[in-house]
Amino acid sequence: MDITATEAIPATAHLHAADTPELVRAPAATFVSTTGNGRPGTDSFYRKKALVAAIAAALPRSNGAVDVVEILYHYPTDAAPVEIADFYSVNPIDMLEYRVLAQVGDDTTAEDLASARRAAPSADDDLTLFTLPERLVVQVTHHGPFAEEFGTLARLGAFASARHLRRVGAHHEIHLDPFTATTPQEHLRTILRDPVAP
Repeated sequence: MDITATEAIPATAHLHAADTPELVRAPAATFVSTTGNGRPGTDSFYRKKALVAAIAAALPRSNGAVDVVEILYHYPTDAAPVEIADFYSVNPIDMLEYRVLAQVGDDTTAEDLASARRAAPSADDDLTLFTLPERLVVQVTHHGPFAEEFGTLARLGAFASARHLRRVGAHHEIHLDPFTATTPQEHLRTILRDPVAP
């Protein structure tokens, strides 16, 4: 497939991915977000996740979805380089930096965010509006526990490599099902999405 002819690459809805790896154009989207670092699953991680979900619920939503929380993951610039298949296996997980996101309407303003913040749980986290542009991505839906994402990422990475594509931005995980630290993970659905280029 000639990826320079992006019009020939199908577009995807923001909250959709097939169960098999695919190359698509992901749409631009606007989010309320906050940042963090370290291992996912900590008390701080879940607190940030709950805060972003609460703020987003108080703002107009452009996709009609409620409680869809997303995470962008990357490593510091001095970390060892990683590709899609080995994203979680080269560097210590404690080195991760992340941005917690929940989609809001594209016309959401800083004033809207400030108003929603006043009505949300008290927290010191810096909340901002954040936009992802339309981009070329490889993606797949992972079913089940987060600890089993290694195999799904290996398939996604092999799919990208076979097309001579490499990851060119933060690894994106879209959690289609709400979860807490105690939620059983067997039936969770997570879109694994990575921006790519030749």
